[in-house]
Amino acid sequence: MAVLLRKSRGALQFVKTRPGLPGILNSRIFSCSSYHCKSNNTSRNGYTLHSSFLGLPGYSVRFQASLHSKALQLEDHDYSVNDQDWDFPGGKVPFTTKIKFTADSSEDRIHCYRILDSSGHQILSNTSEMISKELAVKLYSSMVTLQMLDTIFNEAQRQGRISFYITSYGEEAVNIASAAALSNDDVILPQYREHGVLLWRGFSLQEFANQLFGNRADYGKGRQMPIHYGSNKLNYITVSSPLATQIPQAVGVAYSLKMEKKDACVVTYFGDGSSSEGDFHAGLNFAAVLDAPVIFFCRNNGWAISTPITDQFRSDGIAAKGQAYGIPSIRVDGNDVLAVYDAVRKAREMAIKEQRPVLIEALTYRVGHHSTSDDSTKYRALEEIEHWKTARNPIFRYRNWVERQGWWNEEQETELRKSVRKQLMNAIQVAEQLDTPPLTDLFTDVYHDMPSNLKEQERSLKETIKKHPQDYPSGFVV
Repeated sequence: MAVLLRKSRGALQFVKTRPGLPGILNSRIFSCSSYHCKSNNTSRNGYTLHSSFLGLPGYSVRFQASLHSKALQLEDHDYSVNDQDWDFPGGKVPFTTKIKFTADSSEDRIHCYRILDSSGHQILSNTSEMISKELAVKLYSSMVTLQMLDTIFNEAQRQGRISFYITSYGEEAVNIASAAALSNDDVILPQYREHGVLLWRGFSLQEFANQLFGNRADYGKGRQMPIHYGSNKLNYITVSSPLATQIPQAVGVAYSLKMEKKDACVVTYFGDGSSSEGDFHAGLNFAAVLDAPVIFFCRNNGWAISTPITDQFRSDGIAAKGQAYGIPSIRVDGNDVLAVYDAVRKAREMAIKEQRPVLIEALTYRVGHHSTSDDSTKYRALEEIEHWKTARNPIFRYRNWVERQGWWNEEQETELRKSVRKQLMNAIQVAEQLDTPPLTDLFTDVYHDMPSNLKEQERSLKETIKKHPQDYPSGFVV
């Protein structure tokens, strides 16, 4: 490399000092490939000094990018795009003589993939290979179960039996259909509205109730607020309240799967509000650069608590952001069970086989309040909510399709709802009767050997409880 550099510098000095060669750097002799150079020694940037003219047989001079900006004064020619490709450090790009800014998102919006229309009529005719009767019925029954689970636990919170709850009303298809397209070996990093994914994987109604009541059977031992589920055996990482923190973490998990050459991927769920967080952008960039097998699944339900998407960004939704980071992206009708299932199934195949990230933007609507701490009627019209609750309800829409296949009827519907309600009420009764985890777990269930600072904290707390028992619940387990 040093020898070539010395020769290049020598050739350049030769051009500058040789009598009769004024302006050579501006001439056609110093040319790009479009000038039909006689020499075949054109550099990767397309520029060659003719060896025959320089009197240096078999020798061509290759200039670095730093010399181009100073030495190249090319005549104004109408080059074709193919003649204008340069290998910049940032990538190979074509040139143009026309000034044009990239269009905003309003000119060419990304289309939304769907299979069923708003009434549940099938648009595509090749779904028989995609979904069997058994799977179709399980999808529907799971969506109904999720809806009933939300309804009963939400009512339990209103009755004061649990402290907090978040529903997934209107997003049942996003939850259940995406989960059905995955393997239980795939690792889930959820936000807080994906308990349907956990339901699909086999988390029992009793396990849901135990977590909500924070009793001694709760896997988190009552240390997490309600709906912050987690399950090691089901590869479902515990919910974390702060927005978007799970996104870069998911990339790290996916990269570990890649290094271990496992036939699995990672799926991280988040809402449109999370896309406004820095972790979202950092996570996507890391995934793209590292080729991590992760599916970014965005539930674009139109609202980040009380902030509408129109106040969050001006881009064409979330899918466009994936494209910007070099990630294959798709927009799907989040209220279409079959479309969501198909999109996730193919995204998973792409993520694992090609070892790369994929982004899915599911367009849906949050019919319920953000949580039991919210009243969405303060910032949304009742007519809007009712329209999505009825006319665009994903359960109604999918049921129409399943019934047209002859796979579901009213008798099955009645029996399902009766059975699920009974199971839920029983789960609540059992969860309420179980004691809370012992207070000492806060100290003993941290390290294998309790350090001195925790021992001191435990002693201090016990003394405080003895002095002020009125400040603690009756029957409080120490």
